[in-house]
Amino acid sequence: MKKPKICAVTVDNNLAMVREVENFVDLFEVRIDLVGDGWQELAKKLNKPWIASNRNEGEGGQWRKSEGERIEELLLASGLGADLIDIELGTINLAETIRLIKRQAKCLLSFHDLKGTPPLGQLKEIVQYQLAVGADICKVITTAQKFDDNFTVLQLISEFPDIEIISFAMGPLGLVSRILCPLVGGSFTYASIGEGKESASGQIPVMDLYQIYTLLKRC
Repeated sequence: MKKPKICAVTVDNNLAMVREVENFVDLFEVRIDLVGDGWQELAKKLNKPWIASNRNEGEGGQWRKSEGERIEELLLASGLGADLIDIELGTINLAETIRLIKRQAKCLLSFHDLKGTPPLGQLKEIVQYQLAVGADICKVITTAQKFDDNFTVLQLISEFPDIEIISFAMGPLGLVSRILCPLVGGSFTYASIGEGKESASGQIPVMDLYQIYTLLKRC
């Protein structure tokens, strides 16, 4: 079993919490829309690779300024040393935004379904489109409405064995897919930096997820 990678999501500028978990994770995600003022200073102090993301309300985030300003913040992050920039598939002027991002960082192209889990065939088409427009990593996140949705998002990973892909389902019913994503070929999975610091429904605290993987390694 390959070592499962964990990405800890930062939702505020609490550097002390970052230091508590940094030895147990592989990378961080800086949620610009949630951290707000001070995200740049936090990013500069990270000792691991990091992803920059900046979600608007339609994608489950809290960014309330203009779309142009949202993209400007992400491009600023690439200049500050972000290893990956997460940009949503529905972004306006997507091709141009990807081109600008890839001058300095890799592009993680994400799709989020906040209501349910589409059929596998539809999810495969989404990944194929992500690749066609230049994704370095494809991210497909759905919402589990039934337990079987875990199988759908995990099977998506197996359909693309030669690319970097992340696929799991949000919500309490999607917990299994969050855990198994990096164990079945996904690039990594996301975890909250601590209890009560979740950026999405069903997110597991870093230390809980790390303990789960430690136990599985012993099996």
